Amino acid sequence: MSKLPIKDLQGKAAGEYDIADDLLIYDKGLQAVQDAVVAHRANLRQGSASTLGKGEVAGSNRKLWKQKGTGRARTGLRQSPVWRGGGVVFGPKPRDFSRTQNKREARLAFRRAVSEKIAAGQIVVVEDLTVSAPKTREFASLMQGLGVSAPALFVTDGVQTDIVRAARNIPRVEVITADSMHTYQLLRYPTIVVTRAAMAGLEERLRKAKGGKA
Repeated sequence: MSKLPIKDLQGKAAGEYDIADDLLIYDKGLQAVQDAVVAHRANLRQGSASTLGKGEVAGSNRKLWKQKGTGRARTGLRQSPVWRGGGVVFGPKPRDFSRTQNKREARLAFRRAVSEKIAAGQIVVVEDLTVSAPKTREFASLMQGLGVSAPALFVTDGVQTDIVRAARNIPRVEVITADSMHTYQLLRYPTIVVTRAAMAGLEERLRKAKGGKA
């Protein structure tokens, strides 16, 4: 059994959370993690960059000056790429950068990422996350009490509107639910704070991933 420290909101030790070792994996999955991160970042790209080629730039097709006798370099269209305001050679066009990852590989990547975080001691379990009001200062005080500094990821069992609103103005802090957490978020944050209820949900996700279920 792997043990995770449990803290109360004052940062004091409140026991340990046991997670079965057979749910964790360390001997494979590194390539799956790499593929998951690449796919996630690629899917964030809009792919909307666009430039005009020589044939798309508006303007006259008139030759700017005669070919010979001026002492100047010969030239043709005003839309030529060598001119300022002309077309762009091999410029970007709208394209789809999205990538896919099959479910089996995605589950493997998630298991490996969670396992690495547990092995590194970067996951802390808390009894619960509560604030008296949805204010930034309330969440900042909560983080101070837990001894956690940004960047950090907070994981709850369900959507807690007050927690989300209290944390949204703190840079490099994100609040998500256990069922929506993905591999990239696990790797992005060096500190992950998980409620006990959310940890149970996370453990269930690991159990399903081990069994090959969706």
